[in-house]
Formats: sequence, structure tokens, C-alpha cells
Amino acid sequence: MTVAKVAALAYYPVKGLAGIPVESAEVGPTGLVNDRLFMLVEPDGSFLSQRKLPAMATLRAEPAGDRLRLAAPDAPDLELAIQYDGKRRDVSLFGKWFGQGVVQDPAADEWFTARLGTPAALVRVTPEHERPGWGAHRGLTGYGDAHALMITSLSSLDGLNARIVEHGGDAIPMNRFRPNIVVSGWPEPHTEDKVLRMAAGAVEIGYSARGIRCAVPTVDQGTGAKSGPEPTRTLATYRREPAYGGGVSFGVKAAVLAGGAIRVGDEIAVREWIPDGTDPAQD
Repeated sequence: MTVAKVAALAYYPVKGLAGIPVESAEVGPTGLVNDRLFMLVEPDGSFLSQRKLPAMATLRAEPAGDRLRLAAPDAPDLELAIQYDGKRRDVSLFGKWFGQGVVQDPAADEWFTARLGTPAALVRVTPEHERPGWGAHRGLTGYGDAHALMITSLSSLDGLNARIVEHGGDAIPMNRFRPNIVVSGWPEPHTEDKVLRMAAGAVEIGYSARGIRCAVPTVDQGTGAKSGPEPTRTLATYRREPAYGGGVSFGVKAAVLAGGAIRVGDEIAVREWIPDGTDPAQD
């Protein structure tokens, strides 16, 4: 019998920038430690993402103690002190969530503006930041779209790629979906859709909702360029979600029910399954 395990872990220090793969991580109420606690915003405070600026995929930010290191292809690196509190500004996500962010070093703003060709300012969550998610388990999130974790499985990607290749396209890597946790060992694609509660290492995880995909999976995460209609075109043939406004899904959004340590290779134990044909996010 195949045992489900954690196949990969990644966090995204600045929302929309390159992911940082790790072998192990601590998980807190808002997800992997340091995941999406920073965000780039426009002059009006609205967030910037790969939806508008796919080149963000090529920029890398990595915390190192109390400092943040920024790197980009063909550009000088920049290291700056993290500001945990101080001057603040209003920020927003999707015109639905409005809060505040702690202003970071102006040198970072200049660095990002030069790389992206549009005004961009770096902010971090405030010390009192407490933003709930939604769905079957709400949980909390930093500057994530709305949830603490994105979970996908290798079997889901294999099933998708088989369909893409069958229709003459090229297989895509998992990083297009920017997951936090990738699961191996589930023989059936989209088993993650059926898991209400599971444990991975010391972490207890609760299903929130299906992961409805925007245009970001069409961005090549290595080059920062849009690479065509896949995988959205193929997902649209079998993963339409009428209950979510007709969007296409891949992976699930989840909440942290109990934090702790997690590492690649940890076994996944399903605590509770979702009854067939139901979606508790819609109850």
C-alpha cells in the first residue's frame, strides 16, 4: 500500500515573488513561517501580483534573521533590515480586504520599481495583523489571497499533464501552482479535494475550499513570461467549478488547525474525509 507523504515544501516571503523550497519548516497560524508576510503595493496601496506583472516570478526575496535579501537576474542584490513596526500605510487585496502594512526601506521600493518598471512599494504585516480566511475551516492568513496553505498532489499534476500532452501541449511543473505543501502517494488525482482534516508531521490541517486558479499558472516561473493557455485551457475541460462561479480548480486552500514542525518525507495521515459529492465550503 502506498503511503502518502510530504513530497515538497515551499514558502513565498513576498506575495507574488519566487518561492523558496525548503526541506523543513515551522508552521504557525498563518502557514509556513515567513510565508507571504511581505507584499508589493501600488501607489494607491492595492497589491501587485503576477496577474499584472508576470516578471515578479523572477524576483527572489529571502529572510535571513532580521534582514531581507533581494535578488534578481542581471541586477545587483540588495539586503535590508526588516521593519516589524513603524510607519504604516493603507493596503488592500482584491478591493475586498483593507488593512495596513509596515513601510519598509525606501531602497527596496527603488529596487523593485527598477526591476518591474512600475512604482512598487514593499510592506510587511503589522504586529497585530489578524486576518481570517473563509470556507469549511477559516483559519488565518498573512497577505495570502485568503488562506494559510495551498496544497496540491503529484497525482493531480500527473493527471493534468497526461491530458495536456495528449492534446499536443508540453507538460508543466508544479511550481506553476505555487503550492506550500505537495503530497505524494495518493494514487487518485485530486484526492486533496476529499480530505477534510489531515496531519503532516506535527501540523494539523483543515480543508477550507477548492483552489480556484487565476491566470498565474500560465506564467513560466523561471522566465517570468506568460507561456500560453496551459494549464488553464486543459483544466477548463474537466475542472470547472459551478459552485465557485465557474472557475477552474487545482489543489485546495487550507487552514492551520495546529502548528508545529513539518518536513519533506513526513507521512500524511487523513483524520477525516469529505463525504462524496459534497463540499463543506459551500455549506
